[in-house]
Amino acid sequence: MNEIVRDLSIPNDWDRRGLPGWTYHSDAMLELEKQHIFREHWQIACHVSDLPEPGSYLTMDIVGERALILRGQDGEIRGFHNICKHRGSRLVADDQGKCRNALVCPFHGWVYNLDGTLRGPSRPNSFPALDKVAFGLTPLDTEIWMGFVFIRFARGQQASVAEIMAPFTEELRHYQSETMVPAGEIFTQTTPVNWKSVRDVDNEGYHVAMAHPALQDLYGQTYYDEPFVNGICRSFATYNPHAGRRWSVRNYVKICQDNPRLPERLKKAWIYYGLFPNAVIAVTPETVQFYQEFPISKSQTMLRGAVYRYKDESREQEVARYLQMRIDRDTLAEDVQLTIWSNEAMASKTYSNFYLSDLEYGVRTHHDHLRRVLPVMTLETAPDEKEMAVVNARMRV
Repeated sequence: MNEIVRDLSIPNDWDRRGLPGWTYHSDAMLELEKQHIFREHWQIACHVSDLPEPGSYLTMDIVGERALILRGQDGEIRGFHNICKHRGSRLVADDQGKCRNALVCPFHGWVYNLDGTLRGPSRPNSFPALDKVAFGLTPLDTEIWMGFVFIRFARGQQASVAEIMAPFTEELRHYQSETMVPAGEIFTQTTPVNWKSVRDVDNEGYHVAMAHPALQDLYGQTYYDEPFVNGICRSFATYNPHAGRRWSVRNYVKICQDNPRLPERLKKAWIYYGLFPNAVIAVTPETVQFYQEFPISKSQTMLRGAVYRYKDESREQEVARYLQMRIDRDTLAEDVQLTIWSNEAMASKTYSNFYLSDLEYGVRTHHDHLRRVLPVMTLETAPDEKEMAVVNARMRV
């Protein structure tokens, strides 16, 4: 399906190097990334089912920004900066919850309607007349695609999610992901690496056979990666119904049932859809999930994600989902160790650069996307930290 609309060929003679090591250990680079990579690109906040009724809300703190995602009385889901217009207090302190029909700032008691407009300040006579919209919450770009809620803190060059992900829409529509419900809470995990080291590992499957025994048992030789083209990538595998060297895999393939929603070619598929710069939506016959990573510092990253299931799942699907979780849990632990080893090398004086296989072309294409946004990354030698932003701005012209 995707081959028709996307050129997925690997060049005969391509630059097999990765990003220079200094880009993984620069505070100035991180500040540029926060703005141009993270704030100016779409990020997955949650799924519509995480906000089941009017007044349901969810907060999300990333790269120095505070987001509030809220379902209004009209049923619409909106994103706002989680900042009171009075003194900048955090308006909502909890990660997730539900309010009745208004939000009250815990600092001075300003009240906001669920559409973000100001209802009124406390002690209104101490203020001049306040415009309810101008003094309302500052909105975020918000888009819902396939049941996932995307937000963006700053307008950049990126198109809408629907436009970018269009090559995957037909395939993903079979899963009816917009009808799913949470299989658990949104999880976060901190790992001691630069965020790009996480992407570098996740953007290639060359390491699966060696580093992920459960996935290798499950997939066999069926796994393949598609590179980043126009901001998206895709990885695809089908599980072997005769696999079973490992307990979780053996029982998963034994109990996994055909999903009647899916065409034959997808009934045994595990697929990963990547959206630049850092988001992945993954599907299996039982679940849809998202995961992503955000920098906390140049050497610390937050992993964030959630899993969703069908409302009418059978007992067999529930057990298969549990076994899938065990496989994913082991895979995540293995990937975290790989990212640590790789990230350590970036700081070594003996590090020269990657030398990538054709099977790792996805890493190169992700790096190329980063270079287009931040051309300073093309420099083999790091500019002075104080000059980083200036140099990058000059190169972007």
